[in-house]
Amino acid sequence: MTTSASTSSTRTIDLAHGLSLTINEYGTDSEGTCALLLHGGAGPRTMTGLATALSEHAYAIAPTHPGFDGTPRPRWADTIADLAEVYLDLLDTLGLREVAVMGNSIGGWIAAEMALRDTKGRIGSLVLLNAVGIHAVRKENEVVDARVLAPDELSKLSFANPALRPDFRSFSAEQRAQMAANQQALATYAGEAFTHDPKLRGRLHRVSVPVLVVWGEEDGIAPLTYGRGYAAAFPEGRFLPVPGAGHFPHIEQPERVLDAIGDFAGIGAKPSAAV
Repeated sequence: MTTSASTSSTRTIDLAHGLSLTINEYGTDSEGTCALLLHGGAGPRTMTGLATALSEHAYAIAPTHPGFDGTPRPRWADTIADLAEVYLDLLDTLGLREVAVMGNSIGGWIAAEMALRDTKGRIGSLVLLNAVGIHAVRKENEVVDARVLAPDELSKLSFANPALRPDFRSFSAEQRAQMAANQQALATYAGEAFTHDPKLRGRLHRVSVPVLVVWGEEDGIAPLTYGRGYAAAFPEGRFLPVPGAGHFPHIEQPERVLDAIGDFAGIGAKPSAAV
C-alpha cells in the first residue's frame, strides 16, 4: 500500500448523554470503505500518519478521546468500556457498518471492547497495534506500568529508533501541561490495574470478526510474547511481528504496517442506509 497527500478536516459531533466528540476525518466515504483509528496514551497525533496513508484507499476517522488535548470529558466517561460505547455510538451516528477498527496501545483495548459490544454489525475487523488490555499469564510477559517511568525512560522503551524518540526537554510549558493532562485522562480511563482488565482475555473468544495483531518486536512496554498471547485469545486472530519497531509500529515501520493492513481480509466498510 502506498501513501499520498490527503485532505483532512476536524469537527465536533454531539453524541448521547451530553458528550461532544472531536474527530479528524481523512479522505472521503464515497466508495464506502472506512477505518476508525483509536490512539493510545501518547495522544491523537500518533495516528495522523496512519490515517493520512489509509485515506488514499479509505475514509479514515481519527477521534480524540474525551479529556485528551484539551477536549471536554463528561464525569460519567471514566472507563475503557465507556469509550467503547462512545465509539459505537459514533459509528451509529455516522451510519457506518463493516468498519475496520484499528487501535494502538489502549486504543487497541478500546477496539477489543467495542467488538464485544457490537450488536449491530458495525465492525468488520480489528487491527491491534501493540495493544494493551489483557492480563499477562506469566509475570515476564506483563506490560510495563508507565506511571512509574520518567518521560525519557518511557520514550526509550517505546521506540526502537532513537531518532524518533521525543525530546521532552525541548517541550514548552504548554506542551508539558498538555502531556500531563493527557496522562491524567489516561489514568482515569485505565483504572487501578491501568494496563488491563483482568477478565478481558477470557471474553475475547466471543469476538466473531477477523483480528490482525501487529506487534513491534522491540517494544519495551508490551513484550512480543504478550502480543502473541493477545492474538491467540481471538478465534480468528492473526499475529504479525514487525522488526525494527517498538510500541508504535505504524510510526517506525509504516510501509510494513500498511502492507499488512492492505493484505488483511475483510477491512472494507460500507455506509448503511439507516443512521
